[in-house]
Amino acid sequence: MITSMTGFGKSETSILNKKIVVEIRTLNSKNIDLNFRVPHIFRELEPQLRGTISEQLNRGKVDVSVYIETDSGSNTTHLNKEVVNDYIKQLNQIHQGDRTELLKIAVRLPDTLKTEKEDLKKEEKEALIDVFSSALIQVNNYRKNEGAALEKDFNQRLEVLEKLLSEVIQIDPDRKEKVSLKLRNSLEQLTVEIDQNRMEQELIYYLEKYDITEEKVRLDNHLSYFKEIMSQNQPNGKKLGFISQEIGREINTIGSKANHSGLQKIVVEMKDELEKIKEQLLNVL
Repeated sequence: MITSMTGFGKSETSILNKKIVVEIRTLNSKNIDLNFRVPHIFRELEPQLRGTISEQLNRGKVDVSVYIETDSGSNTTHLNKEVVNDYIKQLNQIHQGDRTELLKIAVRLPDTLKTEKEDLKKEEKEALIDVFSSALIQVNNYRKNEGAALEKDFNQRLEVLEKLLSEVIQIDPDRKEKVSLKLRNSLEQLTVEIDQNRMEQELIYYLEKYDITEEKVRLDNHLSYFKEIMSQNQPNGKKLGFISQEIGREINTIGSKANHSGLQKIVVEMKDELEKIKEQLLNVL
């Protein structure tokens, strides 16, 4: 089963006058690459969340954003009245003025606001973990749906490659005959006397150089193996990438041995289909 590395999930909940929103976005990457944006109050949970991400998503570039919206009545930032009054008193000693004007100056000075450090409550921890898990489920479902579309595309392109391979098998006998005839004609045009036994040996040698029987068999095996690995219920992107490289080697070898315009055209079509497969494989988990 193919799973994509592209995914998105968003979940939110409300608890204790707070609205917690979690967004998770994933893209393709060779390894797991985590980027967390978490409010300071939830920092203690970040290692646990990172571990869950690594365990469930395996690979990819992952951006996690956690937002908190707090009701105005629960604001933990307060005016430091003692500091403000002291500033006004000192300013008044320098220049006696209207208290309102002095207040405007005082509130812009350092330490006039104080923030009470809020401890993370058990209910808030549990709420974040629940909403995070919900977003992660959405990401995995998104990845599976994207993977199903990729798998369908791969199967279609593999069918094209198998069809092209059958065309290679079909025209290969005619290609061999033409290559053999071309070599014989070239030898017969020589003006020197030729040892027939030696000529047959040389002919066999050159025909073996152009023989693509092994390449056809290996290419067919690689295409079947690609399908087999693709059906496995585990991350298989890297392995499929290795198989696609082997498929490419066989196609390239067939092309180098072709010496036949029809076969070379088929090889070009094979390469085109394989490149499209390789591009899509970059996004497979």
